[in-house]
Amino acid sequence: MASRSRFPADKGLVARMTLTMFLLGLLYVLFVGVLIALGIPLILVLVIAVVVLFIQYYFSDKIALFGMHGHIVTPEQAPTLHGVVDRLSALANMPKPRVAIADSDIPNAFATGRNQANAVVCVTTGLLRRLNEPELEAVLSHELSHVAHRDVAVMTIASFLGILAGLLTRAMLYAGLFGGFGGDRGSAEGDQLAIMELGIMLVSAIVYVISFLLIRALSRYRELAADRSGAILIGRPSLLASALVKISGEMSRIPTRDIRSAQYFNAFYFTPAMTNGPSISNLFSTHPSLQKRLDQLSRLEAQMERPA
Repeated sequence: MASRSRFPADKGLVARMTLTMFLLGLLYVLFVGVLIALGIPLILVLVIAVVVLFIQYYFSDKIALFGMHGHIVTPEQAPTLHGVVDRLSALANMPKPRVAIADSDIPNAFATGRNQANAVVCVTTGLLRRLNEPELEAVLSHELSHVAHRDVAVMTIASFLGILAGLLTRAMLYAGLFGGFGGDRGSAEGDQLAIMELGIMLVSAIVYVISFLLIRALSRYRELAADRSGAILIGRPSLLASALVKISGEMSRIPTRDIRSAQYFNAFYFTPAMTNGPSISNLFSTHPSLQKRLDQLSRLEAQMERPA
């Protein structure tokens, strides 16, 4: 069993993770009950759910690295990066995670893995080019905080219900488009089948929206919690603020096509990959606003400088 890390505990994060998992669990039970009531075989629902959850939970690190074109690097290949992770792991009193680099000009970083023993921290080549070593240390302290708080595993489990509901919604939509909701059966039977299929699609869509909103709310808070814990660990909130400002400013230099392709992984990233200007993706962002993060770090810096 991993020893307790020196990252400060966040009771607010623990409470929100517990509440989110409880609400999603309740939603999942209701979802399964409705599907069964609508005539979907229980065994089919359970098999799909178990397979999706198993893959997400046990292979989340490999899936994330593959999707973001990341690869594990050795200390010989990336001595500076490993040196920073070594120092932070020792400072935090936690196992050193595997270290990876993603070949992308988008300046970012992420952590993934179901627990401390299976964690991976990954930085992009764009981040390594743009940050100095103290700023890089601040960003990686934030990412290690995610691992220590176990919120990566919670987000992985929490997201599987939304994925399942989304897949079922699409399946029902395609069935309606290509099968006509009821096909060529007799009128009464066809109407009944069409109502059942529409009901499944509607319930699945509602479950997806609710789980989406719950996960987004948790995701925004966990980023604030990681900012706070990471800054406290290194004792320099201003370094994390500097990295945030630099990375956010550099996003405007990244081609829009690259930004859009990276938005699918925003929930993992240190800062969201977003195009300039307001949009629906900004409204439902996985991260709090830059100003909110900077304000928190500014208050924390003032508190740490205040004489005891």
